[in-house]
Amino acid sequence: MRRTVTEHPVRLIKVRAVTAQVITKLRSDARDNRVRILAVARAAFAAEGLDVPIREIARRAQVGVATVYRHFPTKEALFAEAFAEPMATCSAVVEEGLKAADPWRGFCLVIEKLMEVHALDRGFSRAFTSRLPAAADYFTADRDRTLRLLLELIRRARRTGELRADFVLEDLVVALMANEGIRAESPGMRVAASRRFAALMIQSFRANPVAAPLPPAVRLPLSARRSAG
Repeated sequence: MRRTVTEHPVRLIKVRAVTAQVITKLRSDARDNRVRILAVARAAFAAEGLDVPIREIARRAQVGVATVYRHFPTKEALFAEAFAEPMATCSAVVEEGLKAADPWRGFCLVIEKLMEVHALDRGFSRAFTSRLPAAADYFTADRDRTLRLLLELIRRARRTGELRADFVLEDLVVALMANEGIRAESPGMRVAASRRFAALMIQSFRANPVAAPLPPAVRLPLSARRSAG
């Protein structure tokens, strides 16, 4: 059958349309994979720390290891992006504390909110309080900026006479590391326990501690070791 002159352009348009649909689908699948990998990595790092292997993250995200590395060339790049949101939250918390008219109240607010963020995300807590070498590209830069802001807030709070004169940034890091160890049956209970711990820490950081009611205690799982013999 003889083809008309207009058939070739029409067929070409159809081919381009199908090709565009395939490309769009591939891009959509790639976006979905990236979102799923980040969600799985964030949950894994938060629950189990930073030692979770890439192979295990790939398995949970139901993708191949090569797919993970295609989106995130290194493990450090993966956890850096996974923690980008909580890192931004921490920076915003410290900036809010610096804006407070009373530096001591700003300092207390920062302690309370930072501990809440860290209680909900143990993987981020470990990343924030340690020197993880290869995250230096952007995670460490953001963290170091936040730490510089914290140092300025500490300096201001000391000048009010409310914060102990011998308080140093490392005291806060130790408190955050201890806070990261809280184990509870639910995120809500972890946050509640963290609030009480934050109140205890604030009292210990104060130059002249004033007895004040603590937030309610939370029942936490306790285990006792059997004595030998």
